[in-house]
Amino acid sequence: MSRSETTKTVLVALTANLVLAVAKIIAGMVSASSAMLAEGAHSVGDTLNQAFLLVSLRRSARRPDRRHPFGYGNERYFWTLMAAFGIFVAGAGFSIFEGVLTMMGRGGSGTGVVLAYAVLGLAAILEGVSWIRAFYQARMETRRTDRDMVEHVRRSPDITFKTALFEDSAAMIGLVLAAAGLTLREITGSDFWDGLASVLIGVLLIGLAFVIGRESKGLIIGRAADPEVQRGIHAEIAGASGVTGVESLLTMHFGPEELLVAAKVHFSDHISADEAEDVAGLVDRRLRERYPLVRHVFLDPTQAPAPSPQVKGA
Repeated sequence: MSRSETTKTVLVALTANLVLAVAKIIAGMVSASSAMLAEGAHSVGDTLNQAFLLVSLRRSARRPDRRHPFGYGNERYFWTLMAAFGIFVAGAGFSIFEGVLTMMGRGGSGTGVVLAYAVLGLAAILEGVSWIRAFYQARMETRRTDRDMVEHVRRSPDITFKTALFEDSAAMIGLVLAAAGLTLREITGSDFWDGLASVLIGVLLIGLAFVIGRESKGLIIGRAADPEVQRGIHAEIAGASGVTGVESLLTMHFGPEELLVAAKVHFSDHISADEAEDVAGLVDRRLRERYPLVRHVFLDPTQAPAPSPQVKGA
């Protein structure tokens, strides 16, 4: 369900950004507004990024093979990192450069202000629809947990969905900045405000790229399961018949929908090797039933440390 809903969210965002990229660039050239051109670059970057995210969804769905026995789920994180790089270069770099030139008095002159406002209105509608789609997915997913929406988005390993949501949120803020810069330019007759809006949009995109890049880096390196999930897994293993303790528990995501579980487990001295194997199989089934994202479970029978001898006082 998560992959299907994420695909729909990305497709909605891609369609909106593709239409707006063309409209914003035309409006920016006609009105000679650096803020509008910055928004055009923003939409071009977002369009490319949504394409990256669609590629990640397709490639990460490939089945495990001999070279990649744990599957290709981590491709979601690689392509999202590429999207963050695209935001930084295509969006932030151009926006700041264009804004600085305009603030220095090197901007052009244009007359299509009405067209620019019309495009901003269209952008507000399309970006709003895209943002509502991402928000709707977040609401649906939070209904399956006890966390609020902010906490769910923060903890979710689905970086593709988070990128779409963050990009749409940044796009709405960027529209406000572009409209403010264009309005102040018309009121004061100074291009400084238009250039300043372009620079601020660039700064906004730098922040967006940093947040997405940081999330992707942490997941590529190998992020453990959510602490709440780890506690549930630990309790499930420790509560199994014949298990006397869990020495260590390791978890790692292989994509948003796959989780590896490895644990060193102390078994009772009174059960045989065959019984221990049956317990391990039961734990495997229970974990998969309770947490569908658990795909690989490895239990390592480990001898419990001998109690330290007590030293009698003299």
